[in-house]
Amino acid sequence: MEKIAFVMQLKAGCEAEYERRHNEIWPELVDALKSAGIVDYSIYLHRDTLQLFAVLKRAEDHEMEQLPQKPVMLRWWHYMADIMETESDDSPRAIELQRVFHLD
Repeated sequence: MEKIAFVMQLKAGCEAEYERRHNEIWPELVDALKSAGIVDYSIYLHRDTLQLFAVLKRAEDHEMEQLPQKPVMLRWWHYMADIMETESDDSPRAIELQRVFHLD
């Protein structure tokens, strides 16, 4: 199992809406994430900076690289684009983080 972490940026005033949308996450999106090998996924909000800190665990044989080709993923990105910083294809602007410490 591999763990990765990354940060994204929420737009000001969108905290409650971001949480609401994730509380109502589409079942077909959940299925796509799990089918891609994601087994644990959490997102945390830093309220002062509006940075979103995400950490997920994925299977060694994951297929996350195929998620951008899935229609449900593209719809989700478009749905979320108005409340967070995105790339030109509406995917979240995400910066992968380097692990510098781990306690088992």
